[in-house]
Amino acid sequence: MLLALLLLGPVLAAPSRQIPVPKLAQAEQDDGFASKPLSFTRDGTFQISIFEDLHFGENAWDTWGPQQDINSVAVINKVLDRESPGLVVLNGDLITGENTFLENSTLYLDQIVQPLVERRLTWASTYGNHDHSFNISGEGILERERRWPNARTQNMVPGRDAGVSNYYLPVYAAECNEMNCAPELLLWFFDSRGGFYFQERHPDGSQVGQPDWVGVSVVNWFEQTNQQFVAKHGRIIPSLAFVHIPTEASQALQVENGQDSVNRNYQPGINDDYPVAQQAQGWCADGRNDGTCAYGGQDVPFMQAIVSTPGLMAVFSGHDHGATWCYKWDHLVPGMTVAGTGVNLCFGQHSGYGGYGNWIRGSRQVSVDLRTLRDNWEAQTWIRLESGDVVGSVSLNATYGNDWYPATPNDKTFCPTWSFQKKINPVRRRI
Repeated sequence: MLLALLLLGPVLAAPSRQIPVPKLAQAEQDDGFASKPLSFTRDGTFQISIFEDLHFGENAWDTWGPQQDINSVAVINKVLDRESPGLVVLNGDLITGENTFLENSTLYLDQIVQPLVERRLTWASTYGNHDHSFNISGEGILERERRWPNARTQNMVPGRDAGVSNYYLPVYAAECNEMNCAPELLLWFFDSRGGFYFQERHPDGSQVGQPDWVGVSVVNWFEQTNQQFVAKHGRIIPSLAFVHIPTEASQALQVENGQDSVNRNYQPGINDDYPVAQQAQGWCADGRNDGTCAYGGQDVPFMQAIVSTPGLMAVFSGHDHGATWCYKWDHLVPGMTVAGTGVNLCFGQHSGYGGYGNWIRGSRQVSVDLRTLRDNWEAQTWIRLESGDVVGSVSLNATYGNDWYPATPNDKTFCPTWSFQKKINPVRRRI
């Protein structure tokens, strides 16, 4: 692949710039759209649509790359034709950065958000390991996002070791805002980093790898900010969290009792990625990343913060395209040092035609209702597939994990050019 890039790059660089870009005219007329607080509907509900692992920008110099992007836009449209979210979350790996050219790497963002702009939907992003690479950076994607008034993505934690997409969004009751009401729901967004540092090389010419876990400075900010909310409003505010790469807890729960740890009726979903890849995978505890260690444990502070945050109902991740289940983490899993306190760890559905795997594409939906949220801290979630079907509908409540649900079918969909892709560029998994 590298040889092909070197040989074809000068010829194909110009066509690679021809990325369809939606016009800003209407968006500019809606200036301030995303500055309005998020709020529940008048009937007391708030819904989120999560798209993850879209992987735009693969092989722009071939037929199958742009076709995959077209198919991914179609997935977004098909889902949003049937769902009416108050917020769209782009949960990491928006762009396959190692496949992009420096001069246009962030322009793919405009393709991704076009269906949202057309529907006047607002969105928030986390960045994944493929969004950080030699020719693309989280900072660059954020700058591109902020061109659109629909975007709510922010950077609240400065520093090289923090990543970029670390922030929170409060959600208020209808007709309320931060001036006269307390939030009814907090949404936390974390950058799990990974990939490579932008335009950096070691003396030997190799790219500089970036840690792939939520940094300690971010954990400290999260804990302190949440405590400030509690102190200011005199009560715990229920919350949801979004991070691209899952923590070690997801893998530990998945393998605790072997392949059948995730039960097809009690934790319905696809469970083909076994085991899932977690934060700090391949790193050593001393910070080395030389392939000699399986897991370094650097996500322990983040896991400790998760379990010690009352009211945190669920953490939603992507990264592992063949995992779509939710699991209640409510005990100490053998081999771990952090005990779960009841938070649900959920994967979404692979949304894009880019990236590895042929599982049917779709989008996890999450809905909360003020009538139950204030007392019971529970949420409803389901996956809307590109076919229009709904699978994996469950209640993340006190009895989740004991309640029986229909199993999720393991359906596949294929890009028309997939057979060509497999011959010329086999896709690597979860790196």
